[in-house]
Amino acid sequence: MALPARFTSKASALFAQIRPLVSKPTLHPTPTAFRSLTTVTMAPQAFKKPPQAPPVFTGTSTSIVKDTKRLIELSRKVQDTIVAGVKLGDASFKKVLSLMAVDENTMSLESRTLGFYRFVSASQDLRNASTESQNLFDDFSIEASMREDVFKLVEATLQKGEKLDAESQRLLEKKHKSYIRNGLGLPAGPDRERFKEIKKRLSQISIIYQKNLNEENGGIWFTPEELDGTPHDVVAGLAKGEGKNEGKLRLSFKYPDFIPVLKYATNAATRKKVYIDDENKLDQNVPLFRETILLRDEAARLLGYPNHATFKVEDKMAKTTDTVDDFLADLRKRLTKGGSAELKVLTELKTQDLRNAGAEGSFDGRYYLWDNCFYDRMLLEKDYSLDQEKLAEYFPLQTTIRGMLGIFEQLFGLVFVEITDADRASISPTGKGEDIIWHPEVQVFSVWDDEGEGSGFVGYLYLDLHPREGKFGHAGNFNIQPGFIDENGKRRYPATALVCNFSKPTPKRPSLLKHDELVTLFHELGHGLHDLVSRTIYSRFHGTNTVWDFVEAPSQMLENWCWTPSQLKALSHHYSSLSPEYEAAWREQTKGQSKPDEKIPDELIENLIKTKHVNAALANLHQLFFGIFDMKVHEPSSHAEAEGLKITELFNSLRKEIMQLDGPEVLGEGNDWVYSADMFHTVFASDPMNAAEGRRYRHTVLERGGSQDEMQTLEDFLGRKPKPDAFYKELGIS
Repeated sequence: MALPARFTSKASALFAQIRPLVSKPTLHPTPTAFRSLTTVTMAPQAFKKPPQAPPVFTGTSTSIVKDTKRLIELSRKVQDTIVAGVKLGDASFKKVLSLMAVDENTMSLESRTLGFYRFVSASQDLRNASTESQNLFDDFSIEASMREDVFKLVEATLQKGEKLDAESQRLLEKKHKSYIRNGLGLPAGPDRERFKEIKKRLSQISIIYQKNLNEENGGIWFTPEELDGTPHDVVAGLAKGEGKNEGKLRLSFKYPDFIPVLKYATNAATRKKVYIDDENKLDQNVPLFRETILLRDEAARLLGYPNHATFKVEDKMAKTTDTVDDFLADLRKRLTKGGSAELKVLTELKTQDLRNAGAEGSFDGRYYLWDNCFYDRMLLEKDYSLDQEKLAEYFPLQTTIRGMLGIFEQLFGLVFVEITDADRASISPTGKGEDIIWHPEVQVFSVWDDEGEGSGFVGYLYLDLHPREGKFGHAGNFNIQPGFIDENGKRRYPATALVCNFSKPTPKRPSLLKHDELVTLFHELGHGLHDLVSRTIYSRFHGTNTVWDFVEAPSQMLENWCWTPSQLKALSHHYSSLSPEYEAAWREQTKGQSKPDEKIPDELIENLIKTKHVNAALANLHQLFFGIFDMKVHEPSSHAEAEGLKITELFNSLRKEIMQLDGPEVLGEGNDWVYSADMFHTVFASDPMNAAEGRRYRHTVLERGGSQDEMQTLEDFLGRKPKPDAFYKELGIS
């Protein structure tokens, strides 16, 4: 089910030492005017030449695999050398863990780039080579994680009880525990070998599964009439058929294509086909999913856990499956009544719509999954005067990015300098500007501390914003190179990439962001920020390398700025004001309407804010369904029960039971949000652009990465233990 606009990114999961300020920051007013991106030419001298070159993307199908094997051999040699040169009685952090950490740091500078090609390269050969690279790295990781000779040295180091700094102690404890969780707590023999086989197969499945997603290129042919109601710019951008498909248009399963059809197509049969075909577009992944469930369960039981869920939750903030299950059950209880009320309103709206169309006799009384985007959108327009298409006209992608980066500059003491074509060669290690990007559409920024933070270099930010064949199909943040302190005490700076799939600009219209896309962009930029400003000793703890029930919290907190009137006003810039060409195209389309103001009207902002909690219960029940399904399939009472799971039937029945919406089957066919709400309402709600608190958040939360216990990070920032009160208040169920 595609989520309504208010919830797509925000409800993405169910769970994701205070450093004094360098100097007292100046509190900047909220930006109110269009700002240009700072380029190298415009930047002050201090921000022109980064002290570290960016990574290069010059890999070939041969070199990617060759470099992978070289890195693996170097790492294996480091481990062999440690084992050969250190006796158990002499084991120490310096002789064992420190050398392993240096190896891990060094390897990560290349390995992440080699694995990144499979998500973004336009070349099938490079994507295939990158996939092979990831297979090799994963196999080696499993081999290394099960080396008993190295484990004994790590265990001896732990037992020695050396006095270490907090991050080094955390590294030692995490490393020791990872060996046990990877099978070395099992006696040598058949069980350990079976565990190793399972780990390798799970790695293979994960890579194949993701490759299938990335390579998916299906679509549906529709006549223009079947797409009635779909926005003109979407229909105009669809591929036109030839031969047997002459006169038809091809709708892909990329977000910019099929989501507008689900929201606007007046033909219910069209929406139904789009929804069902999208859900069934990768049948080849279904058996892989089932095999994964069974292998995970078997592996957990080999290690002595009752199921996979217990194994996974143990080292998360939640700690126990009871904590997770109780939270999900409580949330379900709180949301169900509200969901029923919202469903009643939407069903009545559907009834009225069919009556108005003279199709009342065809109504079977059901409200389907493919109805929801359409009638949710209709409700917003009818009862709240909110036209998402009109709203999007005020958020051209590039001006919105400029505004968002401006917010981060003011709030967190940063400076973003765009490195355009002319300046890329000057910082490229090869002297060629095209070598520091993987596709011509990619934008690159050098990121710096502002003067108040010391004017130091922070890292590189990449933006890859539009869909193309073979590219990762959703929105995500990818670390390309982590930050850390090298063996000489010198800091290595990170490189991070936002990979998204926003609509492409056309000669008559720039890429425009719906509000849910605005939230998504802010969310992913939040991950990028976390990656950039993190300052850890070891790459293992850098940036978003935190426990999985905390990792989303920092970004989800930043989504609140997308619901703040002053920030929406500041970010807005009607596309007709961008250029004479766009103004002419807008006038041609609107036929004599008065040109709109550059900034979004207050009335439209007010209408948007009013919709924040409209159908919120249904949207959150949707996310809750995924959480409960996840726990159900990973908490069987026995392996026999796992083998007997009818996963598809369970998925469909749970979805109906929890969400209350009908799916095709009736026709015979994450707590990090809790933490994010607490942080925002406790610290930022009254003054979202408080620069002092922004810098405290940067240094207390984002900078820590995973280098200390995440609950401690939250308590340091909040000054108390986190509470769910703000989360429930946000949902209107307190």
